[in-house]
Amino acid sequence: MCACRCGIRVYLKDGTVRFIEGNPDHPVNKGVLCAKGSAGIMQHYSPARLTKPLRRVGERGSGEFEEIEWDEALGLAAQWLGRIRESDPKRLAFFTGRDQSQALTGWWAQQFGTQNYAAHGGFCSVNMAAAGLYSIGGSFWEFGEPDWDNTRYFLMFGVAEDHDSNPIKMGLGRLKSRAKAKFVSVNPVRTGYSSIADEWVGIRPGTDGLFVGSLIQQLIKAEAIDFDYLIRYTNAPYLVVQDSGAENQGLFLRDQQGKPLCFDGASQAVRSIDDATSPLLVGNYQHKGQTVVPVLQLIVARYLDPSYEPSVVAEKTGVPEAQIRRIASELAQAAFEQEVILDIPWTDWKGQKHERMIGRPVSMHAMRGISAHSNGFHTCRAIHLLQMLLGSIDVPGGFRYKAPYPKTIPPGNRPGKTTEKGAPLHQGPLGFPLGPEDLLVNDDGSPQRVDKAFSWEYPLAAHGMMHMVINNAAKGDPYPIDTLFMYMANMAWNSSMSIKDTLNNLTAKDEATGEYKIPHIIYSDAFYSETVPYADLILPDTTYLERWDCISILDRPIGEADAAGDAIRQPVVKPDRDVRPFQDVLLELGARLNLPGMVNDDGTALYPGGYSDYLCNHKRGPGGSLSGWRGENGDKEFVGEANPNQLERYIENGCFWHREFKHEQRYFKFANQSYLELASEAGWIPSADPIRLELYSETLQKFRLAAMNYEISMPEDARQRIKEFFDPIPFWYMPFEEQLTDNEALPLHALTQRPMHMYHSWGSQNPWLRQITAQNYLYMHDQLASKLGVADFDWVKVASSHGEIRVQVKIMNGVNPHTVWTWNAIGKRAGAWNLSQDAPEAKKGFLLNHLISELLPPKKSGARQANADPVTGQASWFDLRVKIEKCEADSDVCGPQLDSLATRGAQPVSVSLFGEDLQGKGQGSREPSHQEFVGNQDCYESPKPK
Repeated sequence: MCACRCGIRVYLKDGTVRFIEGNPDHPVNKGVLCAKGSAGIMQHYSPARLTKPLRRVGERGSGEFEEIEWDEALGLAAQWLGRIRESDPKRLAFFTGRDQSQALTGWWAQQFGTQNYAAHGGFCSVNMAAAGLYSIGGSFWEFGEPDWDNTRYFLMFGVAEDHDSNPIKMGLGRLKSRAKAKFVSVNPVRTGYSSIADEWVGIRPGTDGLFVGSLIQQLIKAEAIDFDYLIRYTNAPYLVVQDSGAENQGLFLRDQQGKPLCFDGASQAVRSIDDATSPLLVGNYQHKGQTVVPVLQLIVARYLDPSYEPSVVAEKTGVPEAQIRRIASELAQAAFEQEVILDIPWTDWKGQKHERMIGRPVSMHAMRGISAHSNGFHTCRAIHLLQMLLGSIDVPGGFRYKAPYPKTIPPGNRPGKTTEKGAPLHQGPLGFPLGPEDLLVNDDGSPQRVDKAFSWEYPLAAHGMMHMVINNAAKGDPYPIDTLFMYMANMAWNSSMSIKDTLNNLTAKDEATGEYKIPHIIYSDAFYSETVPYADLILPDTTYLERWDCISILDRPIGEADAAGDAIRQPVVKPDRDVRPFQDVLLELGARLNLPGMVNDDGTALYPGGYSDYLCNHKRGPGGSLSGWRGENGDKEFVGEANPNQLERYIENGCFWHREFKHEQRYFKFANQSYLELASEAGWIPSADPIRLELYSETLQKFRLAAMNYEISMPEDARQRIKEFFDPIPFWYMPFEEQLTDNEALPLHALTQRPMHMYHSWGSQNPWLRQITAQNYLYMHDQLASKLGVADFDWVKVASSHGEIRVQVKIMNGVNPHTVWTWNAIGKRAGAWNLSQDAPEAKKGFLLNHLISELLPPKKSGARQANADPVTGQASWFDLRVKIEKCEADSDVCGPQLDSLATRGAQPVSVSLFGEDLQGKGQGSREPSHQEFVGNQDCYESPKPK
């Protein structure tokens, strides 16, 4: 249902789901359940469910299919895929949406041998993940959390309410119950979390990094910095070579063993960081003819620049100068005058014992609001830099890692490179490059992946670039593909950067042959989404209550700061349709294709029991998918041989495993001897060596040096971008669309958020959730509305450089005056999801995607690049600029209105009467009387009683 992965209890009556409640024993939600979880009944019994494998018989987009049997469907898929694997595996592009089994899907792609695999992260959160993993060995969102019980000052950036909502809601509840704690929310829109903040900072979109830089400047000027923390736990003392033109320019000075060097104040000499007793943080030094300075000195020089002065920053961010100065002062006061002391002895990596744990009670959290900008990577790194300067990472009261983080910086897996036809990749298709040698490029510098991830254009695209695969495949740039295989990714609608362009690319044909430019499209989903009609073969998935699932420590675990954890989902009902769990289908396809690791020596399936068989018996490294009850007798944790009864043990324990850390292991995990030894034994990190946090990224500088070397082949545009944007120190720059757009002609920012009770596109077809939000409006500040002469429910035209929409307006004060916004994924295409043709989602719902382009406006050279962050390839759909004009209310329908899709399944009913039999009224659907008109699926406003 969403990324929280809350524990639930499902009640059945006569084999039918009757009630869902939170599991009070579950470590994630402790019994709390939101609207999404409670409405899971209607997600399961959705009228949009697919019922049978389908093969296209009409043109793509027509929705004309014939039902086929599973054996024929799998045989056809295996035929297409088998031909590719033996000839050129990269002609398969395998891209999945927001599923919970990427440890499986990524491994499957590796065994198939295609580099062209990615999941939803490049569309949503790779800026968060990459910025954190290249800075602190962890990241915001699902892999970290504030120390809710001890923090005194919580600063939240751009967090919408649909992700991780229960843990954050519960945490904010605890925070708000303590009078001494303050919650500050930085977000252009004041909804949800921001509405209960003690202070709301209504910043202009895309300027968060500038605001953070100004806070850093004020802390530096006041010397409100934790110098001891920086010396002990970060690379602040490392010496950086300053000689222009040197081979090691901008790299760390190292000894013959490769250890970074610092200047030791005690011995007044350059020494290894491990041997120095008093590393210095400032100064200019000479070593073997080279000029070197400590990292912190470079940081200070960067942020003392006048561009970060509060008076300058205020004008660009819309945050008043006095507010910037006050928040910086409050951060310093909370960190250094209200320190948290826990009487818990612990031992660091050197064996030095500490009697207490001393923490800076300042915590921060961030997500999509800064991630989905073209400057989001450096903005996120700046936030981590701010935390490091305050000494507030993984300390009492600060930001805390969730298990199994922290990892080495960056983690050890590199993107997999091809070996030979018909063979697996040497590693998984996604990873974290340490330098140019890890890129997936040909000898001439051209990309090896169809989405251009891990190329010179987007070197650190750690999650791939899902938003570019359809565009690039249709254009044959950098090469054509044969088959696009997608799972749970509504790319023809709300998960597209541009709906019009995406639909054109899905249906584009070669003029010479008349064949589709993407010859084959296989799609698996549980529901009849807008993407289904554009596929050639549909492999219908189950709902989440009909299959086994794994919330693995290899993937997105349910770990927390004080404990490790993972979970399973067991099927509670059997499918009443001819559908199969996608994980089972993938393993069967693997067996049919004879993929290594999925078949025995005799060619029979290695996991004949499907995904549940795989979960118990598949080994990955020292452990497997699940960490609890390992070993033949179930008496081991983290590592150990397979346990055939492992799933039964999970079910007995409420479907989760939870291992609390000892009190001395819970903080300073990057330097905590006991924790590091545990993490090493569990296989989370390669050794028990400490993990130094990185204010300065030497990895980024390595790419910069490569771009300066003209003997290395790479596109010239990419060379210039790497020189500019691979700065080892975080910095702010104006988002690309704003740089390349006439901002007088398009003066406004436009954003989307998802409501707390929805998640991506799936919730807005749910009969119960639709009653909460069945249409959306364009929200604007009353000052802007007054200027435009519009009132509530007036109609306006919203135009960008790419498209135009016609929508209704609502007015509010809780939004930045230069910004308009709407709820995302409410609007549906008529005919999809088995909604009625005149459903409000189709007639009065809309998406901003019609205004967003996959490509940036052309440069002077005519070159066009992806509308994405230049470091990670993150989709930059929050950079959108628009203009607004009032229009006549000559129609009660939003625009544009695309042609209706052919409907599938039973005739839509106007009222859901599910559960009526519980009231003794019988079962089924019927037309209600006027007084019963309360469960309306297709009206956003119920008739008023007589």
